[in-house]
Amino acid sequence: MISLKGEHIYLRALEPEDLDFIHEIENSQDIWEISNTITPYSKFLIKQYLKQAHRDVFDVKQLRLVISNYENVALGMIDLFDFDFKNKRAGVGILIKDSVNRQKGFGKEALQLLVDYCKSQLDLHQLYCNISEENEKSLKLFNNQGFEVIGLKNDWNYVNGSYKNEYLLQLILN
Repeated sequence: MISLKGEHIYLRALEPEDLDFIHEIENSQDIWEISNTITPYSKFLIKQYLKQAHRDVFDVKQLRLVISNYENVALGMIDLFDFDFKNKRAGVGILIKDSVNRQKGFGKEALQLLVDYCKSQLDLHQLYCNISEENEKSLKLFNNQGFEVIGLKNDWNYVNGSYKNEYLLQLILN
């Protein structure tokens, strides 16, 4: 049986109490580049999203989990998106909200837990992620977890007046 609990963190479902945490993340312009967002989200819309967060990953094609420490402090989020049951694959995104909590192994542990969950519970064959060519820390994180760069998308994202390249990484699970 797989656990979503690690040594320092655990992954949990979204709760109504996460409203302010998610609102801060979704409205942080510092994060918009990695989330491909250009507009803020209202608390009303996030409340509506949280009301639907209990729906099954097979139904809504995504799963968002909170990365929490054992003092029950939300540190970030990890997502499965574009869940494709037929082809047994999904995209992965991860974010540690505050810079003081980055580079401490929380992202690594969260990614390990999610990969194990995807293998054992969701029976996925592969995971993929999209990472900006400039995001060396995320590239290192995913590379160290076995993800391989399989392509470079040139001029993929338009950010602050210029185009940026984005890598496509893939992990074959079985």
